[in-house]
Amino acid sequence: MTAVRPETTAQPASAPAFPAGFVWGAATAAYQVEGAAAADGRTPSIWDTFSHTPGRVRNGDTGDIAADHYHRYRDDVALMKDLGLKAYRFSVSWSRVQPTGRGPAVERGLDFYRRLTDALLEAGITPVATLYHWDLPQELEDVGGWPHRDTADRFADYADLVARALGDRVGTWTTLNEPWCSAFLGYGSGVHAPGRTDPAATLRAAHHLNLAHGRAVGALRAVLPATAQTSVTLNLHQVRPLTDSPGDAEAARRIDAVGNRIFTGPLLDGAYPEDLLADTAHLVDWHRLVRDGDLAEISRPIDVLGVNYYSPTVVSLPADGAASTRNDGHGASENSPWTGSEHVAFHLANSDLTAMNWAIDADGLHTLLTALAASHPGLPLMVTENGAAFDDYVSPEGRVADPQRIAYLHSHLAAVHRAIADGADVRGYFLWSLLDNFEWSYGYSKRFGAVYVDYPTQRRIPKASAHWYAEVIRDNALPG
Repeated sequence: MTAVRPETTAQPASAPAFPAGFVWGAATAAYQVEGAAAADGRTPSIWDTFSHTPGRVRNGDTGDIAADHYHRYRDDVALMKDLGLKAYRFSVSWSRVQPTGRGPAVERGLDFYRRLTDALLEAGITPVATLYHWDLPQELEDVGGWPHRDTADRFADYADLVARALGDRVGTWTTLNEPWCSAFLGYGSGVHAPGRTDPAATLRAAHHLNLAHGRAVGALRAVLPATAQTSVTLNLHQVRPLTDSPGDAEAARRIDAVGNRIFTGPLLDGAYPEDLLADTAHLVDWHRLVRDGDLAEISRPIDVLGVNYYSPTVVSLPADGAASTRNDGHGASENSPWTGSEHVAFHLANSDLTAMNWAIDADGLHTLLTALAASHPGLPLMVTENGAAFDDYVSPEGRVADPQRIAYLHSHLAAVHRAIADGADVRGYFLWSLLDNFEWSYGYSKRFGAVYVDYPTQRRIPKASAHWYAEVIRDNALPG
């Protein structure tokens, strides 16, 4: 998936067209779809451990089988081809490739990804690989996990192994998916694996994830062809103050710092923002945490920035003594993921909600993309996740009608189209998700897929939204 600026094409009002060469894809993550948890040498990741811990995941669900993509990938690739997908973004299971997080690769684990990429290429679908989508090998967590600096070195070694195996097949590489979730939900609120609740460890994890990205980019560049592209995917929060008051503006600044700029600062600008350091100085000694040379490694140039967006983030500063609500969309916990800004209140942007209780607001995606284009001109962007969960069901006729998802996708793709027209260099869009899957701490209770998965039988049923998306891809345009 080469991030070459697409040529502008005509955009008739009746059918808003996207630029020629715009990449249309769908995405999944290894632990959410693969299953085969102990096959071919794979060992537990932190999500295996977390999901098998009573009380951590709704209904006691685990990813042991998930959507059984490991065994059914050929059928899934055929389904992707039928839908006309141009690209498939998948993640590699670290513990499937390198069970202890150290040492040589397990070739049986790599062989799955070789087979998958070969099948994609045979189908005319571009493979896009993500090295890390939250499934740290448990053995690395046992010796410290992401708060431990050595994990960044281990990740660079792992990146080297996978690049050597797949570099002749895969042209676009994403180092990390949503490192904010890995750090702040995994080590702050504890609603994600490994389920720790330590504010200082959260900030150390964030820095070491940034460092892991930079070192992985270096490892990839040393192995991959010059034409290969490197990327990182961030779930940037489109932060809005609830009112125009100075207090709410301060709340928005704080959440922008700990939710966004803790990553965009070092990754794209080569420095952590001073206000973030001030907000969190009581938790970590940043001067000791960030060593000489770290920021130069972290800020190695990337070829494209992946942007994940689902819903805006609306915040306020409660009056002294007032209760702080937290409708932040990041799960229920007595511990806040907003390290250093736990007092900030969160609100729903409106009453139009998905099954995740996330507000539906496509304008937030337009604002996010155009703001990135303004702050980092010349940086290609890719929408690497966008989608919605609804309460889907199979009709007696065997169909899955999901008009709410179609409306969601239409409005958000229209927002992408407007952002491009307003100058944002957006190269493609990946729908989340291809398949219904294991939705982390929600287990199998939430369905994000364009394709319905009947878990007892593993039958795949393309929803109405899948057929709608196939038409968009075919026409390279939204319906009029």
